[in-house]
Amino acid sequence: MDASQAKYLPSSPRGPPEGGYYAKRRAKLQDVAGSQGLLQGGPSPPATPDLVNDTLSSNELRRELIELYFDYIHDQFHCMYHRVTFMEDMSNGRISKLVLLAMFALSARFSNNQALAGIDPKERGELYRIESERLFRIREITPESIQACILLGAYAAANGDTDVENMYYSTGGRMCLALDLPNRMTMNLIEREVNLRMWWSISMVDVWSSTAVRLPRIMPANNGVPLPMDDLSFNSMRSDFDPDLLHESGVPTSALFAEMLKLNRILSRIIDFNQACVTEHLEGISLISGVRALSHDLDLWLENLPEHLRDTPVNFRYFASQGLGRMFAAVYLGYYHYGQLLNYQFLSSALEEPSEFSQHADKCKHFAARLCSLVYRTHATPGSEVLYSAVSHILVIASTVQIHTLLFSGDESEIRISKVRLERNFEILLRLRTYWPSVDGAMSRLRAFHQTCLRSKETSFVLDRWLLRFLVQFAPHMELEPRDNDPDYEALLALSKQSPLSCYSGLSM
Repeated sequence: MDASQAKYLPSSPRGPPEGGYYAKRRAKLQDVAGSQGLLQGGPSPPATPDLVNDTLSSNELRRELIELYFDYIHDQFHCMYHRVTFMEDMSNGRISKLVLLAMFALSARFSNNQALAGIDPKERGELYRIESERLFRIREITPESIQACILLGAYAAANGDTDVENMYYSTGGRMCLALDLPNRMTMNLIEREVNLRMWWSISMVDVWSSTAVRLPRIMPANNGVPLPMDDLSFNSMRSDFDPDLLHESGVPTSALFAEMLKLNRILSRIIDFNQACVTEHLEGISLISGVRALSHDLDLWLENLPEHLRDTPVNFRYFASQGLGRMFAAVYLGYYHYGQLLNYQFLSSALEEPSEFSQHADKCKHFAARLCSLVYRTHATPGSEVLYSAVSHILVIASTVQIHTLLFSGDESEIRISKVRLERNFEILLRLRTYWPSVDGAMSRLRAFHQTCLRSKETSFVLDRWLLRFLVQFAPHMELEPRDNDPDYEALLALSKQSPLSCYSGLSM
């Protein structure tokens, strides 16, 4: 592996312990990357070190990248800033380079600015990330350092570096706990709410980040910290805001972030339950009672929502008009994804045992279908399309549900619809792939799943350790299977265009 390849490998300030868990995973990744040429650079020239200084010195480019961050990243990866106040502070020079550069690392990929035009969108963030990490000081335990941990953790996640992601989120979590952030003295209500949102952002990402590297979660589950306030009210606040105005009648509530967090608690239990299904081989009443309880939790969450927060085209258009279309979509993408995770294992069982198992299999298909429809709706609504990297993971899971229909359904209408969804999902994945390095991993996991279907369609949906990792880990390195099986995803793309009969042969897939 030459120097030009090595610079793209995930790195950390200090090497992991020799022979330890992280060292073994890193060595495996390097070996496979070197042998298969996964890290060969594209034709675009690399960013130059001057780019960082040029961005910081250009008011126009700096403001553009921050606006792109709020449009495409914030309220989806995490939710912690008050946009108006942040933009004012940036204009007045009160935002540190540490935070600004970490934001640029995430948002530069979406820019059409001529200064970035010659750089591959997926590679634009690297210099900003490197400089932000250079400025990070572990001894400075401050809210600003927590923000940097959240931003740099999100960047690592989008690059598929789950180990680095978890280290940043864990560090940020420890800082939250050390500062007792929710109870920290503040100057005004906005600052207090920002602290609460930082705490909850760390708590939310801790659920899936720790799962990805199979380590204990760092944030306390039952912490007594109040949930964030209504998002529309928060966005409209000023530093002299009167708290009594929050309780004005006639103004519909829109606590979208709070709803995300309620769902995240259910996700935590679903992940634990699925892990128990594998390790403890749950069956019979233990399996059914667990699924019933978690299904009830999801149903109860939905039932308790006011009408204006339900997933309808009218409500989506309203929140899109308020600049919260992507956030509204993120809430329901979580809900539908958690539903398909909970019911996924019954896709296999329902083939042999009808009754309740079949009902849960149908639920899985329903959640996957609604998830796909919502993603399509966002892409059909200007200014609301969801383009954050985690969409690729949940869309891959939903795509495997469509593959199940192609393999096992005898209903030509269902098969036709699943083909259309697969093709549209593939198109969206290819679009996401232009922005996020981690999408290659998600698409490769889909290809790996497709390969298991070719070998044995009857066992492909059985919940074992391999499938558990596939479902809940955003970058489990399943993409490290030999690339010559389907290097350009041609077989997967062709799958959505086959005739119903060819879906059963396995020969033409």
